Amino acid sequence: MDVILEIKNLNKHFDGIYVSKNIILKIFKGSLTAIIGPNGAGKTSLFNLISGYIEKDSGKIYFQGMDISDKKPENIASMGIVRAFQVANFFPDETVYDNVLVASISLFKKSTNFLADKYSFKNIREHTDMILKNLNLFEKRDLKASELSHGDQKILDIAMALTLSPKVLLLDEPTAGMSPDERKSMVKVIKELHKKFNLTTLFIEHDMDVVFGIAEIIRVMVRGEIIAEGTAEEIRNNPMVIESYLGKEV
Repeated sequence: MDVILEIKNLNKHFDGIYVSKNIILKIFKGSLTAIIGPNGAGKTSLFNLISGYIEKDSGKIYFQGMDISDKKPENIASMGIVRAFQVANFFPDETVYDNVLVASISLFKKSTNFLADKYSFKNIREHTDMILKNLNLFEKRDLKASELSHGDQKILDIAMALTLSPKVLLLDEPTAGMSPDERKSMVKVIKELHKKFNLTTLFIEHDMDVVFGIAEIIRVMVRGEIIAEGTAEEIRNNPMVIESYLGKEV
């Protein structure tokens, strides 16, 4: 398998506390990978480092063989590493359709000044429709984003990320705060996107049912270090993971 994202000896600390400590990581193209660990383990900080939102102290991050360690978030996103956040980002007073449309415009290198005539852009409209249909939001396209359920708002955030046609999608706790039914819907969305687009997906999650249900590979972080990696079965039965995080065999 081809390595699409590689991290070599990545370090970051705040006031002497390491959030990333000698991280060595390879993510393979088309893989579905979970990052798990206790609160404060450094999971979101790792995403921040990959996506350029914080600067590393040392180490390297390579995307498709290119060093992106010191690139800005917007440059990293334009290259193909796109992130959906734990707290969904959208324009609450705009429709679902317009939220995704505005995000789609950036893919086609259009200025937002063209919004006055936005419906004349056939390619942008088609791209927007495709994204909405693939995330089961097309029937809700005329609703204001603020009118969506919490689960659908997080799916909308993913939809906006997908408009950039990412090669790697980073999802930070995609099921956080969701009801059981919403979690099922989100799990279905993640599975379908991964299968349909062969989309390399890296996600942070605390719900072990979600993790063990969909992740092909699981990495476990504790105190800024990756202490284990493997399949669901291997992680369930790893003594170090049980002691440091799971607390018992699950």
